[in-house]
Amino acid sequence: MRSLLRSVLAEPRAPGAPTRVWRDWVLLGLLMPTAVVEAIFRPDLPWRWPTLALALLLLPTLLWRRSHPLAVVTLGFGSMLTLSVGQLVADPAESPGLHTMAILLLALYALFRWGSGRDVLLGTAIVIATGTVAVIADYTGIGEAIGGYTVLVIVMLDGAAVRFLSRARRRELEQVRSTEREHLARDLHDTVAHHVSAIAISAQAGLAVSPTRPDAAVEALRVIEAEASRTLAEMRAMVGVLRRDDPAELAPTPSLADIRRLAGSGAAGPPVEVEIDDTLGDVAPAVASAVFRLAQESITNARRHARRASRIVVQVTGGPDAVRLRVSDDGEPGDDHRNHGGYGIVGMVERADLLGGTCIAGPGPGRGWVVSADIPLHGAPS
Repeated sequence: MRSLLRSVLAEPRAPGAPTRVWRDWVLLGLLMPTAVVEAIFRPDLPWRWPTLALALLLLPTLLWRRSHPLAVVTLGFGSMLTLSVGQLVADPAESPGLHTMAILLLALYALFRWGSGRDVLLGTAIVIATGTVAVIADYTGIGEAIGGYTVLVIVMLDGAAVRFLSRARRRELEQVRSTEREHLARDLHDTVAHHVSAIAISAQAGLAVSPTRPDAAVEALRVIEAEASRTLAEMRAMVGVLRRDDPAELAPTPSLADIRRLAGSGAAGPPVEVEIDDTLGDVAPAVASAVFRLAQESITNARRHARRASRIVVQVTGGPDAVRLRVSDDGEPGDDHRNHGGYGIVGMVERADLLGGTCIAGPGPGRGWVVSADIPLHGAPS
């Protein structure tokens, strides 16, 4: 029990809590006149105008329920607790509260969705105290008392469930990004190793022929200089890219030419047509590998999800500074579930971003789905 309490107290606030969104203003705009109308048309409401004034003061605090959940719960339910105590003292025939104030359950939801563990414990104590005093002050039977507590528990569980589902999704997204960094780092590592091997061989050759052919030694130095420059560029690209200590894959790094191997009919899904601009200039190996991976993933997604598509078109073009990839299909428009739940697009965006480029995926202008990527020829600038 103590370990559970310590873990709850150590729970930080959930990240990414929005301050206010347009729906909050719409909700507030509807609740304020609703509270006024309820106060006017409930002649049996005790302490009518003080209760209305309190409601009009409390409702705007819901705008801060995500950024300051404990404060909003304390103000809202603390005020309801005060009213219940007043009811016990004055013993009115009806509960001195507006039904509109049930909207404070949103603050309770926000407490469990966004608050820290300490906030949740303190806020829950306030809510339970308020509910207990309210039941004593306005007891109408065990059934309604259980029903009221059940509503509170459902709201709490709902907020906690959404919180932990969001946390699980964040972890999965981070795992996808980490995997893409690892794959890119491996590609860069293989490229750098290739350049370093060329430098070592050129240096050995230059040393071997320098006594008899000084001009060959000079040529070897030129090769070493070129390879060293390429190696430095690839090393700069590798800085900041995370890599685990797992053994590197021994498969060769794919190039732009390997994209042609993706053409043709697969075991499932529409055939693939590949168009590559043969005038593309010097493309860094890491960039070529990234373009291949993006095309491969896009084709896999299209074959898996494109409904009634007749073909998939892969186009690789370029300019003086960047290489561009466009993968499109002619599947049916509509609610394409490639836009939900999966993490393939997240990984593609991450890989392009690590190389200083962009990747966008979405419905095509007419039919199907389009993936567009634009990556600098030599990767991210140093």
